[in-house]
Amino acid sequence: HSLAVESAKHMDLQQTVEKSLLKAAEAVEEHLDAELDRLDHADADELDRLRDQRLRQLKKQTEQKRELIAKGHGQYVEIADEKEFFAQCKDTARIVCHFYRTSTFRCKIVDKHLSELARKHVEAKFVKLDAEKSPFLCEKLHVRVLPTIVVFKGGKNEDRLVGFDDLGGVDDFPTEMLEWRLGKSGVIDYTGEKPENSRKTQKKTVVKGKRSVRGGASDSDDSDDD
Repeated sequence: HSLAVESAKHMDLQQTVEKSLLKAAEAVEEHLDAELDRLDHADADELDRLRDQRLRQLKKQTEQKRELIAKGHGQYVEIADEKEFFAQCKDTARIVCHFYRTSTFRCKIVDKHLSELARKHVEAKFVKLDAEKSPFLCEKLHVRVLPTIVVFKGGKNEDRLVGFDDLGGVDDFPTEMLEWRLGKSGVIDYTGEKPENSRKTQKKTVVKGKRSVRGGASDSDDSDDD
């Protein structure tokens, strides 16, 4: 007899739970139906207004991009001398400048990554400047190790990357690592997560000594085991 009572109680409890779940499901369904109905009967004028606003934004962005490309954005170019550099700073809101030396291997690595980023991030201008032809700038900006990337916003020096220390300290860092680092400085529009380097065993960039050359900069690839 007691087993029958317990069984009956269990069935009642199960039915109560099932009813509660069914009621909750019906409530969710009613809410979804109401939302769908609201969207179906949305004010046509309001939808048209939002659509027109979005189209205007896209048109403005396209025009701005076209103007920037006309000013030399979208490509990675070399600046001839310091005079041209100052002219660029006056005319450009955001600049990524790579101070390089032809004989420095790691400068060629930077060239490869910046060429790719220049095409992707038209909002900034990507340039390179021979450190040996710009002694005044190297002194003023304290460029001591090559490669050095200096970020300018509104004509002011805002940030710098010296060697590859900020990029994982390895030669084969992904372009996304440099993109992330430049995004942190605000010179490009990028808010992605910091990527992982594919290799952790590659030697670090270790600077050794200072070479007395015009431009006053030493190579980041003058490492202890070279």
